[in-house]
Amino acid sequence: MNPALILIDIQNDYFPGGKMEVVGSVEAGLAARDVLSLFRRRRLPLVHIQHFSVRPGASFFLPETKGVEIHETVEPLAGETVFPKNLPNAFRNTPLLEHLKGLEIDHVVVVGMMTHMCVDATTRAAFDHGFGCTVVHDACAARALPFGGELIPAEHVHKAFLSALGSVYARVVGAADLLREFPR
Repeated sequence: MNPALILIDIQNDYFPGGKMEVVGSVEAGLAARDVLSLFRRRRLPLVHIQHFSVRPGASFFLPETKGVEIHETVEPLAGETVFPKNLPNAFRNTPLLEHLKGLEIDHVVVVGMMTHMCVDATTRAAFDHGFGCTVVHDACAARALPFGGELIPAEHVHKAFLSALGSVYARVVGAADLLREFPR
């Protein structure tokens, strides 16, 4: 296996005080930091994905704001790859696919936000492009969503999307389990 880590949209607007706070963002950010530290220690490829909202009426991830910046828990180091995106799927209209193929990556480890949007879209696209996929469930976070006149709690949204991804598209594991798989 030749893996790469994809860190999706771990940006300030999803954290407390941000314009689109996500339930569990602090805990997910810390778990993502642990996975990032592993990839850095092992000198394995990693890619930070940073969302910029460019559609009219967007209220968060606005260019040139503090909210669009990658959160300090996973802040990129000099030389680390950062790809901007404007859509949920990190492969769409970005150089991500070519970058991963150029590195001969065959497996992606996905962490980030939001589970039900960009993590889901990117993982499904990675699978469709032929990559093996692992999603680190506690290094991802979601929001509550309305459906049928009720508000579905963030925890249920998160678990439902992870369950769907785990049925076909990805292996879903916790950060501690992933860290145990990679000997130091």
